[in-house]
Formats: sequence, C-alpha cells, structure tokens
Amino acid sequence: MLRFENVSKVYDDGFQAVKSISFEIQQGEFLVLIGPSGSGKTTTMKMINRMEPHTSGTIYIDGKDNNTYNASELRRSIGYVIQQIGLFPHYTIEKNIAIVPQLKGWNPKEIKARVDELLELVGLNPEVFANRYPKELSGGQQQRIGIARALASNPDIILMDEPFSALDPITRDQLQGELITLHKKLNKTIVFVTHDMDEALKMGDRIAIMKDGKLLQLDTPEKLLHEPAHGFVEEFIGKHRIIQNPELMPVIDIMSETVVTSLPQRSPEKALALIRQRKITNLIVVDEENKLLGIVSAYDVIKQLNDIQTIDEVLLPAEPFLFDSATAKDAIIMMDESPYGMIPVVDERKKVVGLVTRGSLLSAMSSQWTDSEVAE
Repeated sequence: MLRFENVSKVYDDGFQAVKSISFEIQQGEFLVLIGPSGSGKTTTMKMINRMEPHTSGTIYIDGKDNNTYNASELRRSIGYVIQQIGLFPHYTIEKNIAIVPQLKGWNPKEIKARVDELLELVGLNPEVFANRYPKELSGGQQQRIGIARALASNPDIILMDEPFSALDPITRDQLQGELITLHKKLNKTIVFVTHDMDEALKMGDRIAIMKDGKLLQLDTPEKLLHEPAHGFVEEFIGKHRIIQNPELMPVIDIMSETVVTSLPQRSPEKALALIRQRKITNLIVVDEENKLLGIVSAYDVIKQLNDIQTIDEVLLPAEPFLFDSATAKDAIIMMDESPYGMIPVVDERKKVVGLVTRGSLLSAMSSQWTDSEVAE
C-alpha cells in the first residue's frame, strides 16, 4: 500500500528533518508514528500526500511514485484529520463533510446519502446534526465530524495528525475506542501521529519510533516493549521495563486496585461530577456490599442527562469481567470483547477488587521494576 525508499526531507536553510528512512505500511494497517518534538514524525506523514514534498528518495502508493500524481487529486484521494479539526465555521456540518465529494464531482443525491451514512457511522443523528454549524458542537462532536469528512470520498488511506490531543480525557478515551472500532469495520490504512506512548500502545498495529529524523524501530507494541532495538527506544518507552509471561502473570499483579465505584441510586449530575473529578470515562456500579452490578458510561449519562433520575437507568452489564484467579493472558484475550476498554476484576463473591484497562494493559505488564533496577 505505502512504501518509503530512502526518503529524506531537507529544508532551504539546510535543516534535515527526515534522514533517508525506508519502511512499508500494509493495506488496512494502523501505523502510529511517535517520537519527541522535532523527530520528523509529522513531516513523514505529510510527505505521503505531498503537503510536505520530500527532497530525495521515493514514496510509493500502490506501487506508484506519489510525485507522479497531481498534487490536488492526491490530497483529495487521501483522508486527513488534524488536531485543530479545521471545520469551516460558516458551513453547516453537512457542507463540511461534503467538500471533497463535491470537488470530485459527485451528484447531490450521492453526497446527501454519504453524509447521512457517515454521521450515523460516527454516532451523530443526521436529522439533528446535518444542519448545525461547528460552533454548536462540542469538541468531541467536532472531531467526529473531522473523521467523517476524512472518510467522505471513501479513501483507502487516512492520515491523522494528533487528532485527539486537545480533547478532555473522557472524550479522548471514547474517541480512541470508536476509532479502533471504525478501523476494524472499514479496514482503512491509517497513519496516526501522536506524542503519547499510551495512545500509541492502545491504537497501533505497529509503532514507528523516530528521533532526529531517523526511524529507530518499527514493530508491534509487544515487540517494542519486549525487544527495544535502540537505547533511545528503551528510554522512550520506559527504561528497565521487563515483560513477564502473560500466561503465568496473575491478573491481580497488573490490575489497578484504585477503582472508582458508585451506587446505582446516584443522580446523573453527581455521577458526572465524580467522573470529571477522577478523570475517568466509565463508572463501575456496585451494591452496598461492593458487588458488581454493571457499568455506566459518561457518554450515556451526558446523552440522557435530562431524561433520567438515577444512573441505574443507563446501567449496562459489566461484561466481560474477570475473577481474581485469572491471568494477564485472560485479560488480553477478553479486552477485544470489552466495549468499554476496561475489565472489572472481582473475587469469588463477585466483589470488585480491581480494574484492567486497555490503555494500561501493555504498559502495566512491562513495568514490573526490580529493587535493583530502582536502586540504579
């Protein structure tokens, strides 16, 4: 799908932002580019659609040199999502999404159907949102529109430049989960730039770590954590981390024992206050004996805020969950089945004793420090 061969980028002042990098991205792959500020990750991504022309080397898209494409047509054929979202404030949501299909000559009926389809896909009712303007939407809703617009002309490739970094933790976690689901459903090739290692570990099929314009390592999250190929990679992920065999590691060794819980009779206003105070996205709901009853998502509470009296009205089953006798391998297998990106851990009486989250699973497995390492 995408191939870089000895690609470099040198600016007019002589600064070399990218230094002869070579790698491939497969069809349908979710590749994350990560590194410190100035590492060349964003420049690398922008060279794909020639927003930044490369100085030397070759970038192939489906076997064709991207320099042989018309630049405008190339950019219209590749979805692009940025941190600032970039919606046109004087256009309705429908018109914002329709921009690229209109430029490509789609007929109005096709465009209308596509806009409605994409709004449904990103969880926004077209009857409610199509004729609104960006200023009438929350930050999370605007970013959903940004994703819908990137998908509008059904591109095979989508570039995403730190799309969630400006969002609050609740919205960010929710959109990360939704993007993972969308990727599995649509099988698009996604190149995603971030500076957040937890986000990279959560999102990427593979992760490319860059520094000073060089590609230091491109591997799966597990391989990066287990076999860092460079001293900087080890430092960037977390020096002295080790990974134990997940089949042998008890889930109680990787779970967080700090679990934010609530009784089902809590009002939605108090539930939201607790969620925001603790910077979480979901509440574990328990009875008076701390026995697991279910999960309430912040999104459902916000959506139903004016229609419910207590949070048990939007209570969802806590499935899957793990018993405290389970292993880390059980958590890894079950995480793909979890719609919340987290798994409650309970004892034999079904009392909540901990929590495993999608974002923390890999890093928790890799952060078993020995006393000697701490001493160093």
